[in-house]
Amino acid sequence: MIEVERLSKRFGDVQAVDNVSFSVREGEIFGFLGPNGAGKTTTINILTGLARPDAGRINIAGIACTGNGRDTQSLFGIVPDESNLYPELTGFDNLSFCAALYGLGKAERINRAKKLLKFLDLNEAANRKFGGYSKGMKRKLTIAAGIIHQPQSLFLDEPTTGIDVNSARQIRRLIGDLRRAPLFS
Repeated sequence: MIEVERLSKRFGDVQAVDNVSFSVREGEIFGFLGPNGAGKTTTINILTGLARPDAGRINIAGIACTGNGRDTQSLFGIVPDESNLYPELTGFDNLSFCAALYGLGKAERINRAKKLLKFLDLNEAANRKFGGYSKGMKRKLTIAAGIIHQPQSLFLDEPTTGIDVNSARQIRRLIGDLRRAPLFS
C-alpha cells in the first residue's frame, strides 16, 4: 500500500527527515515511533501531500507520487495531533462538513455522520458544540472526521496523547475494529 525509499526533508539547518525507508502492506497497522522532533509529523505531511520531500521516492497504492502527494489525498484519512475541527459547530455538523469536503452527497453525509457518532458512543453529544467536548471525546470525533470518507489508509498523529486511560483504550480498540471490518457498506 505504501512504499517509502530514502525520504529526506530539511528545514534550513534542521534535518527533519533523514533517509527514511519503510513499507506498509494493505490491512497492516503500522506504528511510526520516535522521540519528539524525530520527523514523524513531517513524514506524514510529506506522504499526505502537505509538504514536499527534498529527496526520496514514495509509491502509494501503486501511484508514484513523489513530489505530488495530492494525487493520493482521497485515499487517506488524516488525524492530526491537535484537533482541526470547529469548536463552534456541533459534533454532527463537524462530521457533515468534513464529509462535504470529500464530495459526499447530503443523504450519505447524514447517514455516515450518524453511524460514526453511534459507533463512537457520541450520540448524546452529537448536537453539542465541539468546543465543549472532553479531550477523549474530541479525539474520537477527530478520528471520525478522518474516516468519514472511508479512506484506504488512516494516518493518526499521536492519537492517544493527553487523554485518559479509558479513552486511549477505546481509541486503540477502534483502530483494531476499523482494520477488521469496514464501517460503511
